[in-house]
Amino acid sequence: MNIDTIDGETSDAFEGFGSGSEEQQDKDITELELEKAVFGDQAGFYEQLKEHRNSGDNRNQPVSAQRSREDGVDDLHLIKDADLFILDSGPTVPTPPPALSHQDRESSSDQSEVAWHDSDDGRVMVSLQKNPRLRKLRNYEGEDVVSGKEYTKRLRRQFQRLYPVPAWASRTRDHRHQGSNRDRIPNTSHVSSQDSSSEGEVSVEADGISVPPLSRLLQKPGAFVQAKQHVTAGKRKLRPEVIDVQRAKDVGNAQPSAITSIDFHPDHPLLLSSGPASTIFLHHISPHSPNPNPLLTSLHIHSTPLSTAAFQPPSGTKILFAGRRRYFHSWDLSSGRIDKISRLYGHQKDQKSMERFKLSACGRWMGLVGSPRKGGGVINVLDANTMQWVAEVRVESEGGVADFEWWGDGEGLTVVGKGGEAVEWDGRQKRVVGRWVDEGAVGTTVVVLGARGGGAKDLGADRWVAVGSSSGIVNIYDRKSWGGGQIPTNPKPRRMFDQLTTPTSHLAFSADGQLMVMASRWKRDALRLELADFLNTARKDHGACFF
Repeated sequence: MNIDTIDGETSDAFEGFGSGSEEQQDKDITELELEKAVFGDQAGFYEQLKEHRNSGDNRNQPVSAQRSREDGVDDLHLIKDADLFILDSGPTVPTPPPALSHQDRESSSDQSEVAWHDSDDGRVMVSLQKNPRLRKLRNYEGEDVVSGKEYTKRLRRQFQRLYPVPAWASRTRDHRHQGSNRDRIPNTSHVSSQDSSSEGEVSVEADGISVPPLSRLLQKPGAFVQAKQHVTAGKRKLRPEVIDVQRAKDVGNAQPSAITSIDFHPDHPLLLSSGPASTIFLHHISPHSPNPNPLLTSLHIHSTPLSTAAFQPPSGTKILFAGRRRYFHSWDLSSGRIDKISRLYGHQKDQKSMERFKLSACGRWMGLVGSPRKGGGVINVLDANTMQWVAEVRVESEGGVADFEWWGDGEGLTVVGKGGEAVEWDGRQKRVVGRWVDEGAVGTTVVVLGARGGGAKDLGADRWVAVGSSSGIVNIYDRKSWGGGQIPTNPKPRRMFDQLTTPTSHLAFSADGQLMVMASRWKRDALRLELADFLNTARKDHGACFF
């Protein structure tokens, strides 16, 4: 549309219209200025249109170019050299402050971290000997009275020992520190390796914390991979007078019932727990994450209070669990399939309940404690893959089977009866290769094997066998000389522990066989940690730690 033509036609029309009427009066200056301010004029319209078209082109240009265009300067030869170039002499490092002494650092840290000081702390004196709960705050055994300020510092130190600063908080603190350095030191770039996080970990970014969702975490095969430590040097011997026990974060605070069975995954940091609530819980062991030990998933079985649940070694891809029922379940973690094994054909009378079972270390066999019968008890051995019956192990003991343990290589069993009788059963020969009796046994309750590799090879190469009884006595036997069918009928225990006064319910050896834990569920805090230096019989109290 041509505005000039329209304006011309309009002006001609007005001229024709005004020719037949009386002549218009001329407008004064005030009226013209008011009309221009309200309606504008043709020159102002073109000027605004031109500025609107050029505003988009000038928006992305530097300020110097815009100024030069406004000023009519299009050549760089009119700009001074000092405005075109700068001399980069490198970052200016600030002068470090003078080194502070230990007391100055403590005082400065207290002043920067503590928002308020109590004037009475300097006058209060606290005794660390009278209260047993405060003895852990002592620096040496004879220390007793400390000031209020020192007492506050030690409480803070003890809290940091129990609840250390998580990794994500440390990375956030370092990130803020680096951000403050960037503000103080211009023209420098900082690259930190702590800003990058691996799969499944918390990644700290500039705008906050981002945690990968559970679905994405479970889809990654390497999310829960825990590298195995390969020890190349010789086995380090533990010192009997030094022990460091740290309280870990609780697992399963929201579970509806007590936990009666736990098991750790053989490769990944996963914890399996179950109880009378008929529910299985899987937790990711991560005590230093923002949400410590998060719950991954759970499985509920209707009307089946669970007594035993375990991962199937060596891969841990299956979970077997059972209660006081005539059936048990198998849960395949790879496919999510759950199978119910309801009966053992031909052995229903011997297996009225499947609540007590153990899996071999090789993962091929499963042992079920059968119902007690007159004259003894029975262990039914199943194939852990096909769930077919393979063999049975009988022990002649009044009251039936007390407990059993698989050999370290998974090729045999050590079964003890409630009367103290024990049998060694070889799965390769499908027969009992030895019988022996626990010395002074009064109601045997539990048996465990340990120190794999130091014993007889035809008996699983386990060095020690520990047997607990209802009186709290725990006997340790050496199986190193029991090979070749030379198993003594009445062996003498290498060591005997009598620290427990209630029935022994749990026994366990460490992986290297240097530590043994014995506990009783019938008394609060009845747990003892023994250093397994059983060959040193000179000191009867060697390695006994009380909790």
